[in-house]
Amino acid sequence: MKPPIGKDTRLCMSLSARPGNFGSRFQNHLYEALGLDYVYKSFTTTDLPAAIGGIRALGVRGCAISMPFKEACIPLIDTLMPSAAAIDSVNTIVNDDGLLRGYNTDYAAVVQLLATVDPATRFVLRGSGGMAKAVVAALRDSGFASGVIVARNESAGRALAEAYGYAWHADFDDSLAADMLVNVTPLGMVGAVESESLAFPLAAIDRAQLVFDVVARPPETPLIVAARAAGKRVITGADVIVLQALEQFVLYTHRQPGDDQVRAAAAFALAG
Repeated sequence: MKPPIGKDTRLCMSLSARPGNFGSRFQNHLYEALGLDYVYKSFTTTDLPAAIGGIRALGVRGCAISMPFKEACIPLIDTLMPSAAAIDSVNTIVNDDGLLRGYNTDYAAVVQLLATVDPATRFVLRGSGGMAKAVVAALRDSGFASGVIVARNESAGRALAEAYGYAWHADFDDSLAADMLVNVTPLGMVGAVESESLAFPLAAIDRAQLVFDVVARPPETPLIVAARAAGKRVITGADVIVLQALEQFVLYTHRQPGDDQVRAAAAFALAG
């Protein structure tokens, strides 16, 4: 049983422009399951330097970092670990006795998920934002040599493609058919204008072998639903968000929960 909150309770937190419930529900569920004297709370801030300083000064054990703070926090911490250095983006800060280390568990989670995919697979990825950078870097570092970045924002899309050695196209067309389709845009996301839209046409889904959608809410996006209906293998945004949150939990606590505990925490967090 988890001890009651007291003077020895360790605080973990998140910083985001628009805090959500997933991290709090996932982490606190596992603290309870493993009887750990930790508590997790989501925050936002308009003063990032003060917030990061508070992590150090108050002994906050760990902090998840979301947009728009993933790059802005880098000058405020002490060192970048390889997962964050690979993409110059931090989504996790771990405080070891006042030394703030930056990690990127999004990148690490995608690398783990791609380990089950043949790197000879040709991919088309749609998107050019911060998460796209993590996914593209993971693809490159996992040995995927043949791919195209599709992004209407030419400056961002072309820069992303060139930085990691891929081609860029402004729009998807039939010439870009690939074995793996990757959506890293808000298409299909709950609350997005295009929430019912597919990131790729049905014909492209039919030709693909694997469909990867990083959108986590809902777990079954229109793209994932269409891919399952076509009999395709899928990697979901829920897979990513759970795995990256698990990586954070292990970094904070140095404890590895069991598979059943992780599944229960994920189901609880995704339901909230």
